[in-house]
Amino acid sequence: MYLDSAKKEELFSKFGKAKSATDTGSAESQIALFSFRITQLTGHLKKNHKDFNTSRALKMLVGKRRRLLDYLIRVDIERYRSIIKELGIRK
Repeated sequence: MYLDSAKKEELFSKFGKAKSATDTGSAESQIALFSFRITQLTGHLKKNHKDFNTSRALKMLVGKRRRLLDYLIRVDIERYRSIIKELGIRK
């Protein structure tokens, strides 16, 4: 599988709020995890353009990430700006 526990720990330690591998609940770590999965699914869909189940899953992940980003805008705009800059995503 493309996302093993070592990769998850790396993402959580890099983007987590407390910069630890156990910080799985913060919005930044969840956004980073969703972004990684979105890039993987996008690559899959470029090869398999008729895979409608994966297309639906991708749309759902993008919606989840968008809701978390909207939450960060409301709560703390600086955290939002930093995660957008680190991940290279924009609205």
